[in-house]
Amino acid sequence: MARKPNDKGPMAPENPVVLEQNDPLASAAPVEPATPAPGAPENAGAALAEPDFDQIQRLEAQIAEWKDRALRGAADFDNFRKRAYKEREDAAARGQSEVVGKVIDVVDDLARVAHLDPASTTAQALHEGMLAIERKMMKMLEQVGIERIDPVGQTFDPNLHEAVTTLPAPDAAQDDKVAQVFQPGYRFKSTLLRPARVAVYQHT
Repeated sequence: MARKPNDKGPMAPENPVVLEQNDPLASAAPVEPATPAPGAPENAGAALAEPDFDQIQRLEAQIAEWKDRALRGAADFDNFRKRAYKEREDAAARGQSEVVGKVIDVVDDLARVAHLDPASTTAQALHEGMLAIERKMMKMLEQVGIERIDPVGQTFDPNLHEAVTTLPAPDAAQDDKVAQVFQPGYRFKSTLLRPARVAVYQHT
């Protein structure tokens, strides 16, 4: 018996979905649950691995060795520092003793002049004796590296000279020249021990 158009009952959808052969959904394989790697225990990750006591002992031995090396290095450096300090002190003491030995010779000359009998010594003899001592003293200072700064007629240098006063310059060419030295300066190699105290010409 033929079904009438208004009969109720299951009917096929008007636009059925058809999966084409090249559709990825049609060709996708069903997803299977992940399986453990071959040889892996079934309870992998469930418990921690047993500690390797041999490796721990090796690491502890290495730590002890490096600690010992560090302590030895620190002790060696401390000994080197003390030795270098002592050597520096000894070198300074030797240098000072050499200078003091030379000064003692000059002191002996001063003592001989100072103890001359005034009744039998002329002023000229005293003057010559003091000049000889001064020359000997300056020679000794030069031997140890001390230079005297006596800048009469030189251009004023604030790094080496100390201007105590100024004097009117006789002409423009003498402007800023050292006119007079009240107290000479001294320099030890590249170190200024004392600046020369001077009067400086100023041209107006």
